[in-house]
Amino acid sequence: MSKTEAGAIEFKDDREAGRLLAVEDGEVVGLIAYFVLDARPHALVAVHTVVEPGHEGRGIAGDLVKAFYGIAAAEGVPVVPLCPYAASWAGRHPDQAPEAPAEVVAAAKEQLDASPDLW
Repeated sequence: MSKTEAGAIEFKDDREAGRLLAVEDGEVVGLIAYFVLDARPHALVAVHTVVEPGHEGRGIAGDLVKAFYGIAAAEGVPVVPLCPYAASWAGRHPDQAPEAPAEVVAAAKEQLDASPDLW
């Protein structure tokens, strides 16, 4: 849970839909669209981060990315931040966002290029 001005945000991993949702009072206030890399090590690949209008400026996007890295760490897989926001966050928080091996990043880009509907 993340404390915000309005209350607590819960993060829900909807793996089937490829969405990590930020939910506040039953309402989705932000999300990370992602996919799981087909090839081992089955990295989690962040493609797009969204904060719904009216909820910006509260740290939701950063909390989403932090939670996303936490899920990957718990699963023992790397994160490939193809989303510009996630990549920027990772660059500012190297202690919380280990860099994925170059071959994993290349495989994620290839999979996204082959299937742009992944998000």
